[in-house]
Order: sequence, then C-alpha cells, then structure tokens
Amino acid sequence: MRARAKAFLEALRKRRTVRDFTSEPIPEGVLEDAIRVAATAPSGANRQPWHFVVVREAGLKKRIREAAEAEERAFYDGRASDEWLDALEPIGTDAHKPFLEMAPALVAIFLERYAVDADGAHIKNYYMPESVGIATGFLIAALHDAGLATLTHTPSPMGFLNELLERPKNERPFLLLVVGLPTEDAEVPDIERKSLDEVMTVFD
Repeated sequence: MRARAKAFLEALRKRRTVRDFTSEPIPEGVLEDAIRVAATAPSGANRQPWHFVVVREAGLKKRIREAAEAEERAFYDGRASDEWLDALEPIGTDAHKPFLEMAPALVAIFLERYAVDADGAHIKNYYMPESVGIATGFLIAALHDAGLATLTHTPSPMGFLNELLERPKNERPFLLLVVGLPTEDAEVPDIERKSLDEVMTVFD
C-alpha cells in the first residue's frame, strides 16, 4: 500500500498546468477512457450530476475562444478587484487565450442542477458542486496519468457554453478543461506547493 501511495504521489507531483499546447491529436480512446474514470466519482445520492462535452472541431473551438476572451476582457478591464489581479500577476495570465484553439481538445464539464425524467418532471440532485468537483479531479489525474497536460479554464460567466454546445437549461458550465501535449518550449510559473504540515491536521 505504501509503495503504491508513494508511486502515485511521485506521478502526480509532476503534473503542472500549462498554457502552450501542440495541435497533435490525442490518440483515439484516451479521452473517452479518462472520462469513464471521471464518471466513477462518488456523488450525492448517486445522482451523477455531470456531463462532459468533448470539442475537437476547429470552428467550434474558435467560437469558444472568442466568447471566452470577451468575458475575460471584461474581467481584466473592470470586474476583477485589484486584490484579485495582484494574486494573478505572478502566474502571468491575461485575457488572451490562444490555447483554446491550439490544443487538440477541450472538455466542457457541465453541472446538472436537477435531472429531468421522461415526463419532464424535475428530480432533485444533491451536493452537485462537490460531486462534479471530485469527478473533475479524477479526470485531471487520469489525463495526467495518460501523459497529457491540462489547463483548467473558468471564464466568468460561462453561459455562452450552453448556447454553443447546445446544453439544456438544467445544466450550468462548471469548468472548461484544455487537453493536449505541451510544446517543447512550454514554460510554467515557478511556484511551490504548501507543505504537509500546512495542509493536514491529525488527531491520533
């Protein structure tokens, strides 16, 4: 058990968010299997309140980029507080999001606010953000294990994804995951993770 835990830790320690992707296609079946992993996540009352939309088509990726950058410009030019912008400065992000077109695939993750049965009646879901968050973590880990890089992107608001991806009104966009291989000259910020003592408390 300890050996497996250590091996998993060492593998995940190598995961980094990147913003420079090649356009090299992802091998067939890899994304599908990673989403199958995500769908094994626990969820409130086993409602499984998630839906994953894979986007590879160039024209649609372009439209997503255009809509996302419009929201990002509004964020950086006025909606974001100075404190938030200061926090983002070391990471070097801005409203320019070329990776949304360059990467071979985007996975739009939707949260199902309520289910709809065959008669159109609404069925309550439980702990949706927690459930979809766990599934997203599973997905990121599975893609990393397969040898792919990811970037979590959350333009706010993200309602344009419902329209562009033809998702029903009972779903809301949770996160846009950019997936692919990093370029050879891709760079990542020089950041450190908090130590175990900072993130864990134990009562024996």
